[in-house]
Amino acid sequence: MRPEPEAQAAAAGLRASRADRERVIDLLKAAFVQGRLDRDEFDARIGQAVASRTYGELAAVIADIPAGLIAALPRRPPVRARRRIPFNTAVTGGACIAGLVNAGMVAALLSRSPVALVLFVVFTITATILAIGGMIVAR
Repeated sequence: MRPEPEAQAAAAGLRASRADRERVIDLLKAAFVQGRLDRDEFDARIGQAVASRTYGELAAVIADIPAGLIAALPRRPPVRARRRIPFNTAVTGGACIAGLVNAGMVAALLSRSPVALVLFVVFTITATILAIGGMIVAR
């Protein structure tokens, strides 16, 4: 069943998602593999698909490719978003590291050992880098 011409015109102006563009690119790849497109035309259409912003522009890229080819394409699973560290967690971790640095400094000074001082400096620098990195990733 085909939608009304007015509905098609309205849908043509809607913005397409990245997943829609990837689906068109998959269709172009399938058409290229089947010999329906030559290399230059394939490259040009890939460029058009990537630059397309609406459903109408995407439809124009694949207008002359058989619809049966579209049905044969497998659905892509959705891409998972990267988990981010909450900023409060990163700041709390940084505060804990600051407390541990102070305790380590006191222990190193009370032991009067040069090895303890060197270890303290190394651990402090490492912990500071990790805390700052956590806060950067959290933003």
